[in-house]
Amino acid sequence: MTTLVEGKHPGGFLVWEAFRDYTRETIAVAAGTLEPGTVLGKITASGKYAAHDPAAVDGTETAVAVLWAKADASAGDVPAVAIVRGPAIVNRHDLVFAGTPGEGEIAAAHAALLAAGILVR
Repeated sequence: MTTLVEGKHPGGFLVWEAFRDYTRETIAVAAGTLEPGTVLGKITASGKYAAHDPAAVDGTETAVAVLWAKADASAGDVPAVAIVRGPAIVNRHDLVFAGTPGEGEIAAAHAALLAAGILVR
């Protein structure tokens, strides 16, 4: 018997948001194939977004947004929608982090999202 695995759904991480026209924006994803709920950082030099990386020094070391739906930027920049400001509440169990960040790095990312008005529960 074949086992089916259901992937992440667009916006499946979202618990609540005040006004979608305020909290969401169309952004440019610069690199990678990212799943819905991926925590994003903003590349300082270009203003584009990529997966949050606590070890980086290009701006992506600070969590600033959460990706709404899957984005495949493996062949170049792609437009995508992200939650970039609150008020919004997201489910911490549905957030996706690139690599294997430690608990301290995850807590720092949650605090950075809170600074943008995105509460992680």
